[in-house]
Amino acid sequence: MAKREQWASKFGFVMAAAGSAVGLGNIWRFPYLTGENGGAAFVLVYVFCVVLVAAPMLINEIALGRLTGKNPVGAMQKLAGTGGLSKMWIGLVGILPLIVTFVVLSYYSTIAGWTVGYIFTSLFSISIPFLEFIATPEYVIPLGAFVILATAFIVLGGVAGGIEKATKILMPMLFVLLIIVIFRSVTLPGAGKGVDYYLVPDFSKINGRVVLAALTQAFFSLGVGWGMMITYGSYLPKDQNIVSSSLWVGAMDTSVALLAGFMVFPAVFAFNQSPAEGPTLVFNVLANIFQQMPLGNIAGALFFLLLFFAAITSTISMLEAPSAYYMDQKKWSRKKAAWTVAIAAFLLGIPSALSTGAVEGLTVVQVNFLGVIKTGVMDIFDYGFGSLMMMLVVLSTCIFTGWFMKTDDSVNEIEHGFPFFKTGNIVGIPPYKIWLFMIRFVCPVIIGLVILNMFGVFGG
Repeated sequence: MAKREQWASKFGFVMAAAGSAVGLGNIWRFPYLTGENGGAAFVLVYVFCVVLVAAPMLINEIALGRLTGKNPVGAMQKLAGTGGLSKMWIGLVGILPLIVTFVVLSYYSTIAGWTVGYIFTSLFSISIPFLEFIATPEYVIPLGAFVILATAFIVLGGVAGGIEKATKILMPMLFVLLIIVIFRSVTLPGAGKGVDYYLVPDFSKINGRVVLAALTQAFFSLGVGWGMMITYGSYLPKDQNIVSSSLWVGAMDTSVALLAGFMVFPAVFAFNQSPAEGPTLVFNVLANIFQQMPLGNIAGALFFLLLFFAAITSTISMLEAPSAYYMDQKKWSRKKAAWTVAIAAFLLGIPSALSTGAVEGLTVVQVNFLGVIKTGVMDIFDYGFGSLMMMLVVLSTCIFTGWFMKTDDSVNEIEHGFPFFKTGNIVGIPPYKIWLFMIRFVCPVIIGLVILNMFGVFGG
């Protein structure tokens, strides 16, 4: 039996896992949700949600991967035992996350392609309205193909030689670009209003809708529920500290999201724009702002290059997770698995690429999820798989880990590299008991509330 690939270093694993978590959700989605939900108040709730709920789940998924040394399907086949109930867990915690990741990769690569296009439109000051750009097949399909190809070539290099090597370069570059663009944004005349909006909370704006939006973003941001962290955890050596590695990943992911706000809101307020523009805040409003500021073409190109780096570090893990399934379960070569998944994801992504305006029929497709109406193929894929099914996976993983598998197995696995997990003391309680309480009780209840909110139970 061939020896399973492993990360060459803790730093490499943290960069790869942080890269998996850091994506368009941090730099595109987080700012516009902040703008829609009251600025600093939303930020405060978001950070609380990451620490309280998402971080324990991240530790859990990495532990499940290293415990079994398998992809999500193989992990569940090893842990769930035999019988009818085991098939349910294999489906919910093993197969479903890989389907979710594959479908999300198909349309996420299209959005990542937009960032590549905007690097050049910004650099050369080419003015193309956002809605016109994304509705032009000659732009979006080749750009999406470029993202898939770049991702495939990195994954073909293997765990240490491809993924780890690439993310060790891309992640530090991402932080450097963040600082450069932040400096340009906060030094604009009138930028102080945006900083105040982002840092000074108005607690009256915190309501149930804001809390649930922050919770949902926390899960999206850390990348739990996709099978990617289980897969990455399966490559982690036994002597590595899962807790400290997970906390580093969470800290880096949250830092990128928080820094993204310092790029966006000072510039938005400096040019008297509304922060509550929704999904078009970055690609439309901010792109126009860059065109109006001195040296804005360079700042804009750097900003969208930053977005591309964030996107591709996520598409790498989205491609690796289903590829690992075929390598583990079907004994395919890495080359065959990666190319098969990449080509299939590109083909599935074409309807999403065309549904942003190029083909009217794909744009007006409607699906009603128990009263929540979604329009357009990309919108339907994002809600059905990137939101609803992903949260179902997170809930199922919580319930399985906390109530159906031998919890001692997870606790002992986490203790490898972290000997104080059982014997340590946090306000008089061993860390493992706090973690188990979160996984068994707190996380399932909160995740259940998020799912109910997706069905409009709390009024959207």
